Amino acid sequence: MKLDVRGEVCPYPMMKALEAMRQLPEGELLEVLTDHPPSLETIPPLANQLGFAWKIVEKGRGQWAILIAREAGIIEEALHA
Repeated sequence: MKLDVRGEVCPYPMMKALEAMRQLPEGELLEVLTDHPPSLETIPPLANQLGFAWKIVEKGRGQWAILIAREAGIIEEALHA
């Protein structure tokens, strides 16, 4: 599942990521695309609180993907695919 929140500022990326995490099916990967650096400091701790694994991947200058899954192995599989 992809969630593109580029162009949005806090608190909207975090709020949308929270809703997406709540709806994320078991075994699926959530990819949150952002260009708002504070999202890198708010979304990962939120994922931790909810028991999700996460990883930040730089996608380009000033753009990132926050990969979120219930199991870290799902993220590793996506990175090596």
